[in-house]
Amino acid sequence: MTSVAEVIVKVLEENHVERIYGLPGDSIDPLVDAVRKSEKIKYIQVRHEEGAAFAASAESKITGGPTACMGTSGPGSIHLVNGLYDAKMDHAPVIALSGQVESDMLGHDYFQEVNLVKLMDDVAVFNQMIVNPENAEYLMRRAIREAVTKRGVAHINLPVDILRESADYHEPKTSVVPKVEYTVDFSDVLKMINESQKPVIMIGGGAKGSSTELNEFAEKLGAPVIYALNGKGILPDDDPKVMGGIGLLGSKPSIEAIDEADLLIMLGTSFPYVNFLPKNTKVIQVDLNPSNIGKRIGVDVEYPIPVKDFLKIRAEVKEKGEKHYAKLQKSKKEWISDLEKQEKEDSTPLKPQYVAYLTSQKCRKDAVIVTDVGNVTMWTARHFRASGQQTFLFSSWLGSMGFGIPAGVGASLATGKQVISFVGDGGFAMTMMEMITAKKYGLPMKVVVYNNTKLGMIKFEQEVMGYPEWGVDLVNPDFVKLAEAMGFTGFRLESHDEGESVMEKFLSVEGPALLEAVVNPNERPMPPKLTFAQAEKYVLSIFREKLERI
Repeated sequence: MTSVAEVIVKVLEENHVERIYGLPGDSIDPLVDAVRKSEKIKYIQVRHEEGAAFAASAESKITGGPTACMGTSGPGSIHLVNGLYDAKMDHAPVIALSGQVESDMLGHDYFQEVNLVKLMDDVAVFNQMIVNPENAEYLMRRAIREAVTKRGVAHINLPVDILRESADYHEPKTSVVPKVEYTVDFSDVLKMINESQKPVIMIGGGAKGSSTELNEFAEKLGAPVIYALNGKGILPDDDPKVMGGIGLLGSKPSIEAIDEADLLIMLGTSFPYVNFLPKNTKVIQVDLNPSNIGKRIGVDVEYPIPVKDFLKIRAEVKEKGEKHYAKLQKSKKEWISDLEKQEKEDSTPLKPQYVAYLTSQKCRKDAVIVTDVGNVTMWTARHFRASGQQTFLFSSWLGSMGFGIPAGVGASLATGKQVISFVGDGGFAMTMMEMITAKKYGLPMKVVVYNNTKLGMIKFEQEVMGYPEWGVDLVNPDFVKLAEAMGFTGFRLESHDEGESVMEKFLSVEGPALLEAVVNPNERPMPPKLTFAQAEKYVLSIFREKLERI
């Protein structure tokens, strides 16, 4: 006989879960001991459970497979919730295991008793408590199946006395999963595509893994390619077809391409900012999740299939003699020139744009780039020149500050590649303790901190809404000393002249390293197109700020 805790671990092993992130605690100590005895699952001790959930979410975003995190009863598992929402909203299959007080104490208002099943009800696609030891194996297998097939969070609540109970474990039945290939009828769209004069392809996270097919398809159509945030890096930014991002983080040539389009082909994206989408253009949308199709914009033809299967159409479309993307090269060149002016400006404090650009030129071409939330997202989206081989990770739909460091831990463990986490000073302070986790497990992750002593994005949002800057100043520690105290090699970058040498030294460190980039707090993440109303409020807010300083 085995314990319920051991059954849970065996089912995780069956499903190739390699790590479980979390902290021990009295209500999950039987589970922790079962992990200790496992030869296949490694326990990763984080310093805060939020970091456990973020790390698990990041690992799952990279691998596509299930990952696991755990927290003890009450506060330990409450801490998981923010990272679990990141997994939910970015469709990452994460198994959350939460401890609970003894089953005979449930409903007694016992110490650290929290109704965790109720708490997790919104975040989880599957949400149950194990109350009978004989049900443990079934519930764990179902939890993983639900998380993987529905691409979300599955939560299992575990009363500590049930974890200690004996339960039978049955070897899983070996099943064969045949490879599914779609035979797609393209008759409804071939005429539409062949007749279009100005087709535009918009890609998101659902297009990952289809770079070769996408490149061939776009070239045949002569279509400019624009990307939502999760589509960054699928094709290299220097490809003449790639116009850059769309939306507030986007580029002028992307807006121009959208405005002129007579056909929009959306591949693996449900881009939320509808004001940037065309109003009277024919639309083809491809998304594995049928509920995403038509969510933002009216669709003429829909394909609820993987993007890679849709791209088989490239064999049947006629190659266009005139490439529409070629007509946008002047606009792209002017946009890149504008970016380069910002990046090359030798100013003190530094331009944050320079830091993102310089990192992209010096890092490995297959690096994993993790980016926190705030102005830092803008600098990565616009100024980091993607090679086409790199992986980009964002808290793209939840948009949670504090994602960068723990996600870097998960990415490092999942890939073994060079991992660079870009973080603002605000987000860094929220989860910086996970650098200790990186050091403990010998992860050579690199952290770039933009130190502008501000919550910069919030400052800009206040100004655009017509409010004066208020409540956004930060009192920061010495980041280099802090990093060194946690076992990182620390560097500080303050001048343009030393940029290349400092960046090269930073990236060449064999172990973990941190680079503090002292950047201009007044560098604003301007959208590619500012409305008159926004500009009016912005000018008014700056005027108010100046008056208040007199």
